Amino acid sequence: MDCSFFFSLLYFFLLSVGMSAALVADDRRTYIIHMDKSAMPSLFPDHHSWYMSTLSSLSSLNGVLPTHLYTYNHVLDGFSAVLCRSQLDQLEKMSGHVATYPETFGKLQTTHTPKFLGLEPNVGLWPEANFGDDMIIGVVDTGIWPESESFRDDEMPPVPERWRGTCESGVEFNSSNCNRKLIGARSFSKGMKEAGLNISKTDDYDSPRDYDGHGTHTSSTAAGSPVQDASYFNYAKGTAIGMAPKARLAMYKVLFFNYTYEAAATDTIAAMDQAIADGVDIMSLSLGFFETPFEQNPIAVAAFTAMEKGIIVVCAAGNGGPHGFTILNGAPWITTVGAGTIDRDYAAEVTLGDIGDLTVSGKSIYPLDLLVSRVPIYFGYGNRSKEICDDYSLDPKDVAGKYVFCDSGVNTFETDRAGAAGAIFSTDDSIFLQPGDFNNPYVAVIPEVGNSIKDYLIKAKNTTVSIKFQLTVLGTKPAPIVVWFSSRGPDRKSPWILKPDILAPGVNILAAYAPNRGIAPIGDDYDYLLSDFALLSGTSMACPHVAGISALLKAVHRDWSPAAIRSALMTTAYVIDNVNGTIIDMTTGIAGTPLDYGSGHIDPIKAIDPGLVYDLEAQDYINYLCGMNYTNQQIKIITKRSNFSCDQASLDLNYPSFMILLNNTNTTSYIFKRVLTSVVNSSSVYRAVVNAPSGMKVVVEPPAIAFDGKYSTAKFSMTVEVDAGVGNVRIQSDSIVNYGYLSWNEVKGKHVVRSPVVAAFAPYPRA
Repeated sequence: MDCSFFFSLLYFFLLSVGMSAALVADDRRTYIIHMDKSAMPSLFPDHHSWYMSTLSSLSSLNGVLPTHLYTYNHVLDGFSAVLCRSQLDQLEKMSGHVATYPETFGKLQTTHTPKFLGLEPNVGLWPEANFGDDMIIGVVDTGIWPESESFRDDEMPPVPERWRGTCESGVEFNSSNCNRKLIGARSFSKGMKEAGLNISKTDDYDSPRDYDGHGTHTSSTAAGSPVQDASYFNYAKGTAIGMAPKARLAMYKVLFFNYTYEAAATDTIAAMDQAIADGVDIMSLSLGFFETPFEQNPIAVAAFTAMEKGIIVVCAAGNGGPHGFTILNGAPWITTVGAGTIDRDYAAEVTLGDIGDLTVSGKSIYPLDLLVSRVPIYFGYGNRSKEICDDYSLDPKDVAGKYVFCDSGVNTFETDRAGAAGAIFSTDDSIFLQPGDFNNPYVAVIPEVGNSIKDYLIKAKNTTVSIKFQLTVLGTKPAPIVVWFSSRGPDRKSPWILKPDILAPGVNILAAYAPNRGIAPIGDDYDYLLSDFALLSGTSMACPHVAGISALLKAVHRDWSPAAIRSALMTTAYVIDNVNGTIIDMTTGIAGTPLDYGSGHIDPIKAIDPGLVYDLEAQDYINYLCGMNYTNQQIKIITKRSNFSCDQASLDLNYPSFMILLNNTNTTSYIFKRVLTSVVNSSSVYRAVVNAPSGMKVVVEPPAIAFDGKYSTAKFSMTVEVDAGVGNVRIQSDSIVNYGYLSWNEVKGKHVVRSPVVAAFAPYPRA
């Protein structure tokens, strides 16, 4: 329901029932309620259910019911709600209530993804990890703009003594461009030059300097220093800050402008090889090569060595979605990241009529603070041979200098052709629009709002429109959503492992940019405005979020392997969005699946303390390669070993997710054998909890496992039987058939170790 319509109804309701109901409405306030989780009655399956039941038990006053806003699982135990005073009095007397705080307001102080991920300056992962201090993140990308404020080294301690890298000189770049934040910068272009690229003729820099802005953006996302009052033309205004703001950065440039921004495999391997030698702790690669057998994939080969050295390699899943089998970087020793939205959007406020008869809001990312006040608006209703805003439906004599309302979707070509001053589009597709779509002053409204505008314009002839641009909206719902372009699994070359591993913010992310590179298109001729910060989207943006979070986890758990850190991220991820439904797929508008979002959306606060991990060593991956029927030669290329054994060949890798490939028979059965490792100091007991849909039978043995203390291990087996004729069956070659979850729940403890169990049709590749 449109907010203005709701409040209009509320206004007339208050007039009809008198002042007593008005006083009830005036008495309603938003509160944050802290609860004692240990007081939750055992009949509730989870704390959210308990909170909702508590709210529903409160009496209404003149028909006014409590309104639930959010359930908090991380930064505090409790929830927020809108309550009347009498309802609050009832709540405060209930068992389990700890404290209540009224809503407060302050100035926006962040560009929001840290807040969306639960990162707080005074509690949790940030202070415990000392904001990533002493961690070194190597970014393999398009270079870096060292003068950006995101790379200031204010109050940074000296460069770690273990650092072995350097800051090389080149075109428009020298060693003085590095500091205690940007501690290394190198450029790798020999392969591209051999392929015929003349870097100087492309206007790119034959040096680590960033010509495109992409590498600057990803670097600052991972570990940028805080920058106050950052924005994209006043959108998303706040303090821009990286995931690990005290971590060090090293740039390895391998991408140069050649109209497609391709990287040579030779350059990429050289860059990763150098990063290993320099001493990075994390590698972030927002690029990928076409999926080939692993020994032919430069990132997969180099990442294996990095893994053996204890380096965490995080890669973008690719932007080939929404179709299946589009995953890039699917090697199991790589953490593969898909992209989702956050609960922030950008808007304009539209007022119709000279005295503000109707005010609505819609999506807009038009970069100029344009004064639109009482400009004539055109809507050609009545008898028409074609929809308004269809190609060549507008007469320039009717619309020149006016705003146009289009009730049949987005057609910027037609409004531009006809010389309109701007346009308001009624569309279901506003969620897909990006900053570059707003080269002129457009506003996109959802059809429900569009119908209100249409009704008004039919009745009010010769009316005007006023528009206020550059608005940022927080708390949008639902969020996160799997964005349409994010590549989906299964991986064509390694379908026995569920990919992507995890979802992270990757839509309209604000971060540093090359200030001499045009970012905001303006006008019909697409001139470009410049900015120090940009809103960019892609799995490229999701990848450095996970790289930065991995740096924080590594700072806290120095002895954890890359597999342990990936496991912590995966088994603590969430699949429920901020409207308490399964994370949806932007393309279909319905619940997604683990082939879309992997184990779920990253949750840094929980990942710091996962309880148990599925750990892996190099030999485990070798056993997997053997199980894939890789030849000795192929394995030698990947592992750099000649004295390995395939006696333990197995496709059942000790991974934090479970994948069953269905065959053409009606029933498929598979037995998984896994090992869990405790990462807490005390002894513990866990019980298996299976959430399996119809058509999937899951049996876990033993159903309970015990651990003596930190680094003690326990084995279990899980038998999964899938009936392809029952349940969520879609017999397309690229469709998931069924999925459920296995959780290990700590007895008398807080830890829940959750893994998706997925059954899908997939090709059976051979190396």
